[in-house]
Amino acid sequence: MAEASLFVLELDEKTYQANTKPMLSHINVGTGKDVTIREMAETMKEVVGFKGNLTFDTIKPDGSPRKLIDISRLSNMGLEYSVDLKEDLKKTYKWHLKESKL
Repeated sequence: MAEASLFVLELDEKTYQANTKPMLSHINVGTGKDVTIREMAETMKEVVGFKGNLTFDTIKPDGSPRKLIDISRLSNMGLEYSVDLKEDLKKTYKWHLKESKL
């Protein structure tokens, strides 16, 4: 989010105006990739080294079927997704362990 915000703030006026309109200037920020709750949980399990089992109650509602947002406006302005979920979770977890002194 921070990278996208700085990117948009530093855009030249012409590029910004070409991709927005008055009263329609919102810009979605995301990866352009969809990740299921199961995929996220399994990735987090691997990153933190959890050895237990993950269980999912498939009887209960599981939220929105899709959570992917349209990032074409940001892509058209020139910013491309550069975050790797697993690697960045590792970095965040490592930072958390260091900062929380666990």
